[in-house]
Order: sequence, then structure tokens, then C-alpha cells
Amino acid sequence: MPKSVVYFLVTLFLAVTTLTACTPQTRPNAMTVVQERQVLRVGTLMNPTSYYFDHDREQGFEYDLAKRFADRLGVELEMVPRFDVNDLFTMLRRGEVDIVAAGIDRTSTRAQLFRFSPPYDVISQKVVFKQGSRQRPRDLQQITDGEIVVVEGSSHHEFLKSLGNSIPTLKWRATTDHDAVELLRMVINEEIDYTITDSTALDIQRRFHPDLSVAFTVKHEQDIGWALPQSSDDSLYAAVIEYFGEIRSSGRLAHIKEQHFGHVKQFNYVTTSLFIEAVDNILPKYRELFQEHSGTLDWRLLAAISYQESLWNPRAVSPTGVRGMMMLTLPTAKAMGVKSRLNAEQSIRGGARYLERMLERIPDRIPQPDRTWFALAAYNIGFGHLEDARILTEKQGGNPDRWVDVKKRLPLLRQKQFYRQTRFGFARGDEPVTYVGNIRRFYDTLKYLDEQGRL
Repeated sequence: MPKSVVYFLVTLFLAVTTLTACTPQTRPNAMTVVQERQVLRVGTLMNPTSYYFDHDREQGFEYDLAKRFADRLGVELEMVPRFDVNDLFTMLRRGEVDIVAAGIDRTSTRAQLFRFSPPYDVISQKVVFKQGSRQRPRDLQQITDGEIVVVEGSSHHEFLKSLGNSIPTLKWRATTDHDAVELLRMVINEEIDYTITDSTALDIQRRFHPDLSVAFTVKHEQDIGWALPQSSDDSLYAAVIEYFGEIRSSGRLAHIKEQHFGHVKQFNYVTTSLFIEAVDNILPKYRELFQEHSGTLDWRLLAAISYQESLWNPRAVSPTGVRGMMMLTLPTAKAMGVKSRLNAEQSIRGGARYLERMLERIPDRIPQPDRTWFALAAYNIGFGHLEDARILTEKQGGNPDRWVDVKKRLPLLRQKQFYRQTRFGFARGDEPVTYVGNIRRFYDTLKYLDEQGRL
């Protein structure tokens, strides 16, 4: 066979092979790539709402969502954290991550560049300033005494750019030197005048900085979702849609949101300010006692319970007869070996042992942190009433092992149509719901202050 013919045939074969390899039918789709890699790569922001480390363990709302999705796919999860949302979008375009999960709000500009999952949360965007530092503006036109600073590339930046020159007096700038949480702290320190923040981030930071004050809302009901690349390949996108449909219908999404944010929505300026003041002025007197007698508990949780019970007053007495730092009843005090409920050390020791007993009674199948929230509710209302609420939850189709479901039924113990079905009868079931929520907020504040070296 002539060499020219051989050369032609070889060239033709290579061309056909190359074209075949590049056709959409044979190119591996996104899901196949993830499964062959056996790793789901998720870009995220390193912050208190999305992703962070606590005692060298990965934590965060986005981490929990992504971990459950990776488990569903049967692959490992690799979180790829960054501090700049623009970096995340760049990695997504380059194929360096499969998904961006970072509390991203779906704007019209972003929707043209990326595909978004079904929304799993809704936030609002608020202009924030330090309370008492200036007169509260009611809209952007009234901001004439300072400058708004936002994170470059954020949706807040996108919003301000969209205004153009419609408000000539408005001064603003975008920065790459600070993230959204740092800007909120800079507002508190009066290093900047205003910033724009998402409602969830604000709810979390106000537990530590109660002087963060809302001027007004610039955007209502912004959908939050995961971002995926724009592509004709629907494989991974379809899996994401199916995943969010399943966790929403099963109640798992509500459960995860409750674990992270269920206690942060209720903000009281006076309560938060007084607590931080007490941390500085009263807690140092009793910190060693909480640490010494905490046993298997986190001493900061024990301190949070004590503040909720008595405001760290060792001689506190309620109208119902409970007394002391941990507000023990007389029968409970005797059972825990407490001779004097007004003795701070004895009360703290007795309260710690009693909470440990409540924890031991919670069924082993209930994981943390719900296990602790159940134990706290039992500490407040009694284990019997808690069990009544769990049984009622199951009868109504809820999950008796999830705090998010049970806390909805606890207040029903006040109503005759429900408590007459129970073993232990009437109870002020709304009180343990408030009780647990307050302790969670105090506990989170103590953990934050401890991490900042302020305890």
C-alpha cells in the first residue's frame, strides 16, 4: 500500500478518534466526574454562618448541608474555603470546584452567569450603623453624614453599583481588605460609618455586639441557594434539585436550620447588653467554680444555664421556691446532695450533676446538639412533661427526636385538649422553649468571648 494512502488512513483514524472523544455523548458528565473522583469539591466562605473550625472539627451550616449531599452521592466532601466571593465564582468558572455553597443570594446578574439550586433560605439586606453614634437614617437619601462600606463583589456591592448616580449625596466604597463580619465589627469600633449586611449574619453578630443597629432594609426576601456552572449538562444540577426537595419534604432542612440559627432570631438589646456587662463584672467571681464542677459538661454551658436561672446571683429566690445560682427545687437539691441551695459552690455542683442526669435519660439515639436541648428542657420543665411533648409530637406526625419538632408541641401542654391526653398533664410548655433559646444565645456569646480572649 502506498505510503501516502497509509498516512491518509492513519490521519483519518486519529481525527475520527479525537472527534468521537469530544462529542457530548462520550464526554463524562459532571456527576460521572464527581463519582470517578470520589470527591465532591464545594467552594465556601470561611465565616461563622457558612464554614469554620471548632476544636479542629469542620462546622457550619453550609458544611452540614454539603456533607449530607456528599454522603447521598456516596463520595467524600472537600470544602474549599476562601474569604472572597469573587474567588469562589472564579473557581466555579474554571471547574476547580463543583458547587459554591456560601449563603449566596440569587441576584439577576449572578443568575445570568450561574445556575442556582432551589432556595433553602430567604434573607433581607439591611443598612447597619452603631447605635448612639448618629441619628438613624430612614433611607439612602438621608445618609449624608458618612460613608457605606461593603465587600467588593458582594451582592451589596452589586446593589450600590445599580444605583448609578441616582443619589448624588450618597458616599460608598467597596473593599477587598475585609469580609462582612469584619465590617460589622468596624462599625462597632466606629472605624466606618455604615455597612450593608445580610439578616442572618446580623442576627449572629448582635449576640456579641448588641449596639449594631438597623437603619433600614434595602432588599427584602432574597433567595439563598447553591451556585453551579452554566452548562448543558444537567446531571449534578438535577441531583442538587432532588436533594433539596428531599430534605425539605422530610423536615431535615428545617432541622439543620434549627441547629444553627433556631435561637438567633430573637434579639433583645437590653438582655444582651446586661449579659455582656455581667460577663465582665460578675462571671469572674464564679468562673473557677463552673470549671471545677462542670464534670462532663462544657463549663460555659453551665455558666449560661446559671445566668438564665439566677443572673449569677447565689441568693436568688423565685416565688415558686426554687433557689440559688442554679435555682434548684428542694427535692432536687436533696437528691443531688446539696445542703444549702444558697451556697454558690453547692448549687453549681448540684445543678451540674442534675443536668448530667437529664442527659443520661435522653435516649441514646438522639445525637448532639439536640440531646443537650432536650436535657435543658427537662431541667426546666421536668423529664415527664418533656416525654409528654415528645409523645404528642409523634402522634402529630413530627419527629420526637428532633428539637425543632418537639419545641413546636411543648406550648400545647397549656391547652386542655392536648394535656388531658398526657400522663403528667398541664405544663407551661412555652417556658422551656424560651429557656432553651436564651441559654443557647448566652452559651454562644460565652464561646465567642472565650475565643476572643475576653473571658
